[in-house]
Amino acid sequence: MRALAQFVMRGPLQASAVAAVTTAVPLLFWIGAAVVGLVILRLGISQGLNIGLWALLPALGWSWFGQDPTALAVLLQVMLMASVLRATLSWERALLGGSFLAIVTGLMLPVIYPGLLDDLVQAGVSFYEQYNADVARTLGGDLEQVIRDTMNASMAGTYFATGIGMTMLARSWQAGLYNPGGFRTEFHALKLSPAVAVVCAVTMVIGPVLGLNAMLLVWVAGTPLFLASLALTHGIVGRKKLSGQWLVLFYIALVLLGPSLMILLVVLAFVDSWLDIRKRITPAGPAE
Repeated sequence: MRALAQFVMRGPLQASAVAAVTTAVPLLFWIGAAVVGLVILRLGISQGLNIGLWALLPALGWSWFGQDPTALAVLLQVMLMASVLRATLSWERALLGGSFLAIVTGLMLPVIYPGLLDDLVQAGVSFYEQYNADVARTLGGDLEQVIRDTMNASMAGTYFATGIGMTMLARSWQAGLYNPGGFRTEFHALKLSPAVAVVCAVTMVIGPVLGLNAMLLVWVAGTPLFLASLALTHGIVGRKKLSGQWLVLFYIALVLLGPSLMILLVVLAFVDSWLDIRKRITPAGPAE
């Protein structure tokens, strides 16, 4: 991947070609988005948007002719978050920008792609009626709406999460080429401010009260808190100079425990926004 990043940074022709080709090839759209993010972060928003136009063309093709908005949604997420990060040097603001776009995406999907959502909903209804009849009977007439909200939120949330991942990949490429170790330091320090943490927490619980898609709001508002909790975990491990095996065990536990641990991590990130846990931990001294 480092070789790819070096090739992209040779000039606009190389960057445009890689961005366009990888976005056009199925399942490689994420590389095109990361390439555009790298150019924005390194060369500026104007230059990055010029390269982004070449990736936008095949993404629009997939979106219009293939009825698959994935490449377009992820590319727009990366372009927005990388631009905000370039302008403000703040991951918090970049994540807020991505959250806003994710909400817009969730609102627009049923309008622009009603057929796609209808197909997914019907598949979900058939699955529950066939393999989980008890849940289907319990929900009754609400089953279709619950599945529709779930599918809508999952799509918008997945695009958001993928966009974050590709923006971070672009940032790591930039650091690897021009500032070794910079991304690690930056990620370890990622923390939400108290005000933003409160906004995220309120957004997650206000959906049912306002009659909005509660799952979409949980996805959008919970993702920045969850990412901050991962940064906190990595930051503690780095500050104590622990072995990388601790991180391996952490991610294994995350897979095994799933939502239970994720909820705990979100709460921990909220607390960290007020207490700054990393600064309260005594760093490990040099090995003797």
